[in-house]
Amino acid sequence: MHKIDRVLVKLSGEALSGNKGDNFDHEIILNVCKQLKELVDQNIQVSVVIGGGNFWRGRSAGDMDRSKADQIGMLATIMNALYVSDVCRSIGLDSIIQTPFYVGNMTELFSKDKALLHMENGKVVFFAGGTGHPFFSTDTGAALRGCEIGVDMLLFAKNIDAVYSDDPKTNPNAKRYETISCKQVLDDNLNVIDAPAASLCIGEGIPIKIFALTEEKSIVRAASGENFGTLITV
Repeated sequence: MHKIDRVLVKLSGEALSGNKGDNFDHEIILNVCKQLKELVDQNIQVSVVIGGGNFWRGRSAGDMDRSKADQIGMLATIMNALYVSDVCRSIGLDSIIQTPFYVGNMTELFSKDKALLHMENGKVVFFAGGTGHPFFSTDTGAALRGCEIGVDMLLFAKNIDAVYSDDPKTNPNAKRYETISCKQVLDDNLNVIDAPAASLCIGEGIPIKIFALTEEKSIVRAASGENFGTLITV
């Protein structure tokens, strides 16, 4: 694997909430921020997208209008970014939050050029608010921003430890993949990433690493190219 110079880390909102039943598990988030700082200290440029599932899942909002449900989800991702970026600040890691729409003076409007400049200056850039449009998941938002800023790899830290052919909780014979192509993920409808996200990565040739956030130093290990989790090739 070639040297990684720029990454986008996609964090599951549910993974950040842990098992305590709260919106945030501070110890998990502190550990994440320490790993982000370690990457920056290695001169790797880091950006982050966080899901909003610890607050809100728009697709589970019953008969609520989908556009409105997704807008609530966008705001949830901004709350997560505000929290995690402040934990970064507390350990001496500078950060900035960019959103695709104005959020008062709390965030900066998305700009590729500004994002790259921030990262070159050692700041972590949080891309919050999704794409700014309904019907697009944070997986797709992460892939879109990753393509725009030209990352070497997308690091998807999830509640699962790899890509499987079926749900391993219900099917003990589910196959675990060390490597799989984006095309096979789409063809087999594996649902580990959204189809629009996979299509974007295929178009721009960006590989994706899927791994469990809870594994020891998983983000740092994923960025170093260690063989764990699943590598989705393009």
